[in-house]
Amino acid sequence: MFKKFSFEDISAQNQVKASVQRRIRQSIADEYPGLEPLLDDLLPKKSPMIVVKCQNHLNLVVVNNVPLFFNIRDGPYMPTLRLLHQYPDIMKKFQVDRGAIKFVLSGANIMCPGLTSPGGVLDNEVEEETPVAIMAEGKQHALAIGYTKMSAKDIKTINKGIGVDNMHYLNDGLWKMERLE
Repeated sequence: MFKKFSFEDISAQNQVKASVQRRIRQSIADEYPGLEPLLDDLLPKKSPMIVVKCQNHLNLVVVNNVPLFFNIRDGPYMPTLRLLHQYPDIMKKFQVDRGAIKFVLSGANIMCPGLTSPGGVLDNEVEEETPVAIMAEGKQHALAIGYTKMSAKDIKTINKGIGVDNMHYLNDGLWKMERLE
């Protein structure tokens, strides 16, 4: 998704009205209940919120020139990895085994066998089409953020094909874009 993302991919930046800002805050609070006490610090009501529209129907939510959340079309808002590293417990987690790490870091989707092998860990409560943090075996921080293609139970039983779509990973274009000036 963000493999070759750069400033050229940005098509428009708009400061949003208070009503749109409330709606974005509410949808983020609904998606990530653990983040609700921190929302006033992350998305202050007084500072302007900018929605950056990019190619491929991608939107970035930017506060104080720092991208915090993104979504595709009208899908769920997902935090950037920098935000997830600050608040690691806001998303459900999947863990990939050591063999999958280099592929995930080069942008590959997460395959079912990488999640079900001895080094992998699944959260059984995760349903289909849910944003998840992808952790690495033996590492502390998330290495990617993905969108599940099938539920955790299906990943265990089917154990074939793509289990999680890789949306944003360490060292991709969005990771390198620390600030939007």
